[in-house]
Amino acid sequence: MTPVATYAILVIAIAFEVVGTTFLQQSQQFTRTLPTLGVAVSYAAAFWCLSIVLKTMPVGVAYAIWSGLGIVLISLIGLVVFRQRLDTAALVGLGFIVTGILIVNLFSKSVSH
Repeated sequence: MTPVATYAILVIAIAFEVVGTTFLQQSQQFTRTLPTLGVAVSYAAAFWCLSIVLKTMPVGVAYAIWSGLGIVLISLIGLVVFRQRLDTAALVGLGFIVTGILIVNLFSKSVSH
């Protein structure tokens, strides 16, 4: 698999995970049927895509990108959709996560470029 395809599938996996987490918020502790089904389907698709990525990318790197970008994206959804505010410390921490992802992707020899 080409590096572009690997990253594309990883982005799809992250998107499914973020959708699943958004449904998780809406499921109200799994008491609402449709959001609960959305959680299950989205997480299953996310992990299936991640399993494909792991054929060509080290698990630690893939998971760092997955979790880091997932955290940032779900924080943005929390802000926009659920009106959840982030304080300065949270924003700085998210900035460090993005910086870490950039360092891994731009400078690590563990990631195929």
